[in-house]
Amino acid sequence: MAKFSLQHVYESQQFDLELLNIVFKTADDMKSDLLAKPRQYADILKDKIMASLFYEPSTRTRFSFESAMARLGGSILTTENAKEFSSASKGETLYDSTSVMCGYADLIVMRHNEPGSAKLAAEVSSVPVINAGDGSGQHPTQALLDLYTIKDHFSTIDNLTFAMVGDLKYGRTVRSLSYLLTKYNNIKIYYVSPTVCKMDEDIKAYLTTNSVEWEEVSSLEKVLPLVDCVYMTRIQKERFHDLEDYENAAGKYILDMEKVNLMQEKSIIMHPLPRVDEISKEVDKDHRAQYFNQANNGLYVRMALLYLLLGNHDT
Repeated sequence: MAKFSLQHVYESQQFDLELLNIVFKTADDMKSDLLAKPRQYADILKDKIMASLFYEPSTRTRFSFESAMARLGGSILTTENAKEFSSASKGETLYDSTSVMCGYADLIVMRHNEPGSAKLAAEVSSVPVINAGDGSGQHPTQALLDLYTIKDHFSTIDNLTFAMVGDLKYGRTVRSLSYLLTKYNNIKIYYVSPTVCKMDEDIKAYLTTNSVEWEEVSSLEKVLPLVDCVYMTRIQKERFHDLEDYENAAGKYILDMEKVNLMQEKSIIMHPLPRVDEISKEVDKDHRAQYFNQANNGLYVRMALLYLLLGNHDT
């Protein structure tokens, strides 16, 4: 049987197809188990402690990790804003915080404002570290639940076409998803963004090296009839250093029913949330809207990761 071989999860490039399939199969098992009586996995992590160390605000990611741990019988150490309410406010380094936390918990879930922070933490940690978002760097668990949602809907990820829309420069979710899509065949990605929010060159070069076709376009209407998945993102005001750049980008791409009607019937709409105004609420009732289902899938994927990392189980 295949074994989950990762000790930490800090970037999407760590995953190959075999590891992705292990995560997805385990997530399926977790989803089924939540409906089972009795539950097989209800107490599987009852002797384990997860530290939820978030230096930036979070709703879905933090709560879904904490819910995942609770549903597996584990315990949780948490702080809502580690940047303000932990010793980081006194100047403690990430190195020291991680080194100390290893003595208190069996696994650390970390969100930090600096790209690459989770990888640095993993290098000094004696317990598994999961990257829950590192600034504008990556968000690998979001990309995993995104792929899980896509696979659940289409049954396969090969031969699909994507439009990634909005803040591509600072959007860690689209960076992470772009990396993972290189593991599949015959993928095409349209990058649709304001000029100040274009996808960085490193991602585009990675796609080219891995034979993934991509194209930058400015018209959302042009690509909507062509794609299987529209992945909308929020323009992240907190990442911009220039307010004028933000104001020029905000509100440029809004998906309303007039635009949704340009899409294929079988296509889906995704969003990592939270949204501001980039998807009109009228779209929520359309059968193509998958963003709330996408958020729910985060629970199953994160349950799977906690189970796999803390037990290193055969699957």
